[in-house]
Amino acid sequence: MSPEDVTVGSSAMRKIGRRIVPFLALLYFAAFLDRSNVSFAAPTMNRELGFSPYVYGLGAGVFFIGYVLFEIPSNLILHKVGARRWIARIMLTWAVCAAAMALLTGAGGFYFVRFLLGVAEAGFFPGVIYYLTRWAPAGDRARIIGLFMTAIAISTALSGPLSNLILGLNGVFGLSGWRWMFLVEAVPSLILGVAVLFFLPDTPNDAAWLSVEEKAWLAGTLEAEASRRPPGRSAHALAGLADPMIIVLALAYFGVEIGLYGVILWIPQILVAAGTPAPMAGYVTAIPYSIAAVAMVWWCRHSDKARERHWHIAAASAVGAVGLAASALAAHSPLLSVIAITFGTAGTLAVLPIFWTLPAARLSGAAAAGGIALINAVGNVGGFVGPYAVGWIKQATGDFAYGLLALAAGVLATGLVALAIGHVTVAEHGEPRAVADLAA
Repeated sequence: MSPEDVTVGSSAMRKIGRRIVPFLALLYFAAFLDRSNVSFAAPTMNRELGFSPYVYGLGAGVFFIGYVLFEIPSNLILHKVGARRWIARIMLTWAVCAAAMALLTGAGGFYFVRFLLGVAEAGFFPGVIYYLTRWAPAGDRARIIGLFMTAIAISTALSGPLSNLILGLNGVFGLSGWRWMFLVEAVPSLILGVAVLFFLPDTPNDAAWLSVEEKAWLAGTLEAEASRRPPGRSAHALAGLADPMIIVLALAYFGVEIGLYGVILWIPQILVAAGTPAPMAGYVTAIPYSIAAVAMVWWCRHSDKARERHWHIAAASAVGAVGLAASALAAHSPLLSVIAITFGTAGTLAVLPIFWTLPAARLSGAAAAGGIALINAVGNVGGFVGPYAVGWIKQATGDFAYGLLALAAGVLATGLVALAIGHVTVAEHGEPRAVADLAA
C-alpha cells in the first residue's frame, strides 16, 4: 500500500469510526436495553405476578425462539432493501413490543410478548455485522466490531442504575415500578428508529462525509479482499447457508451465547443470592460490565495488531469460563462473586467481536448476509438455553452454582472449537494489516 493510500485509508477509517460506529453502538445500546431490562424487573415483577424461577427463565429465553426463526429472512431482506429502511423498521417494531411488556398480567402473556420482541428484533445484530463488512476492511474489522459491541457491556452497566431509578416510580399513577421501566425504556428505540432514516447511509457511496478518494480507496480495498476468496463463496445466499465451516462457526457461537445471556438475564438475582442488598444489585451490576467494555476494546485491538484470531478467541473464552466457574464457587460471597463475574463477563464479551471477523473473512455479498444470519440464529438458541437452564437448575437445586458451571462449560466450548478449526492468522486469510498500524 502506497503512502498516499495509507493516508487516504487512515482518513476514511477515522471518519467511519466517528460517524458510523458510535451511532450503530447507540442503536445496539437501545436494543440490549429492551431485551435485557427484564432481568432488573424480575425481582418485583416475579413477586407481583407469581412467577417461579422456571417461568421467568423460560420467558426470558423464549425471546430467542422468535429471534432465531426470523433471523435469516430478515437479513436477506436487509441485503435487498438496504440497511437504512430495514433497521428503522426493526427498531420501531421492537420498541412497540418492548413497551407492551408493561401490560403483562400472567405467564402466558409474558411468553407471548417476549416471543414477539424476538421476532421484531430479528435481523438487527447480524444485519449490522453484515453492514459493517461493507465499511471496514478485514485488518480493521475486529476493532470496528469491538467498538460497536461495547454497547452490550455499556448498556448492561448503565441499565442497572437507570432501571433502579425508574423502578422508584412505583405507584405513580397506580403503575408498578417495573411497568414504568418497560414503558420509559422503550422510548429511546422509538426515537432512534426514526433517526436511522435520516442519519444512516446505506453504502459508503451514500456518505456525503467521505471524499471521492476515500470512497474509491474503500471500494478498491474491499474488492481486492473479495477477489482473494476462493471462487463460489460469494455467489448467492445458499453459498453461506451450505458452507460447512459456517455450520461449525454457528455451533461455536452457540456456546458463548449460553454464557452471555445466562449471566445477563440472571445477574441481578445472582448478586442478590450472593448477599448483595437487592436495592444495590442494579448499581453493582455496572462494575463487571464497565470493566468488560474496556477489556473488549483492548483485546480486539490486540487481535488486529497481531493479525491473529483463533488463539485470541480461545484465550478470551478460557478467561470467561474460569471466571464463571469461580463465580459458582463464590456464590455466597458478595465481593468474590463480583470479582469472579467480572472476569467471566470480560472474557465472554471479548470473544464476540473477534469471532465475527471469521465469517466476514470467508464470505461476502448475499452469501455473507445469509451465513452471518445463520450463525447468529443457531448461536442465539444458546440465548434461550442459557437463561432457561439457569432457571431450571435453580428451581431444582435452590442454588445458582450448578447453573453458573453450565454457563462456563458453554463459553469454554467456543474456545475449544476455535482451536479445533485451526490456528489461522489474518495474514493467512489474505487480510492486510490494520490501516492504523500502517499509518503508525
